[in-house]
Amino acid sequence: MNTTGNTILITGGGSGIGLGLAQAFLARGNTVIIASRSQRTLDAAAAAHPGLHPYPLDVTDPESIQSLAERVTAEHPGLNVLINNSGIMLAENLLNGTALPDAEATVTTNLLGPIRVTQAMLGHLLTQPRPVIVNVTSGLASLPLTATPTYSATKAALRSYTESLRHQLRGTPAEVIELAPPYVATELMPGGSQNPHAMPLTDFIGETMTLLAQPGVREVLVERVLPLRNAALNGTYAQVFTGLNGE
Repeated sequence: MNTTGNTILITGGGSGIGLGLAQAFLARGNTVIIASRSQRTLDAAAAAHPGLHPYPLDVTDPESIQSLAERVTAEHPGLNVLINNSGIMLAENLLNGTALPDAEATVTTNLLGPIRVTQAMLGHLLTQPRPVIVNVTSGLASLPLTATPTYSATKAALRSYTESLRHQLRGTPAEVIELAPPYVATELMPGGSQNPHAMPLTDFIGETMTLLAQPGVREVLVERVLPLRNAALNGTYAQVFTGLNGE
C-alpha cells in the first residue's frame, strides 16, 4: 500500500487504533476522514488534530451507512482507501442467559458493519486508480479469548470475509489487507489503555505503518500478535489457549 497521497476513510476513527491510524496517515500527507457514532469523540479528535475531516456514522444502521457513502464520495471524490475499524468488545457470560443482546450487538457492529460499509463504498472505490480496503480483525481471530466469545467469533468471520473479498477482487486494481492487532492499549474494553500487558498504541501504530508500506502486503501482523496468529501452525495452540484463558 502506498501510505501517502491517499484520501482515506477510517470508521471508528475518533479514538483508539482508528485515531492512531488517522494521525499517522495525516502526518504522511493524506486526506483523512474519520467516522464515528459519537459526536463528542469526533469533535474532540478533530479539535486535537486539525486537518481531520469528521463525519457521523452508526455502522449498525444501514441508512447511516448509505448517507455517509453518498456524502463522503460527493465531498471527497478522490476517496480511495477504506479502513473498516469500528468495533465493540464485550465480556459475555454464556451461562447466565443474558448474553444474547450483547452477542447480537457485537455481530451487527463487528461483522455486518464492515460488510455493509464495504458494499456501500465498493463501487466508488473501484473507480479509483489505486483502491485499498483494510479490514481490522484481531489476533483473537485465530485463537479466542473465551471471556469475549462473540467478539472473537466476529473477528474470525471478518478474517474469512477479507480473504474472500480479496479473491473476488483479484481482477481489479484493489488491494485488500487484513490488519490483525494484538492486545493494544486502548479503551476498547474499560481500563485497557492503562493495562501494562497491552502493547502501547504508539508502538503498534509505528510498526503497523512500516508493515503497510511493504509492497504487496496482504496481512499486517506486528511481532506481538504472532504467537496468537501462528499458534495452530506452530503446534502451540493448547499452550497459548491456556495461557490466555486459564485451565
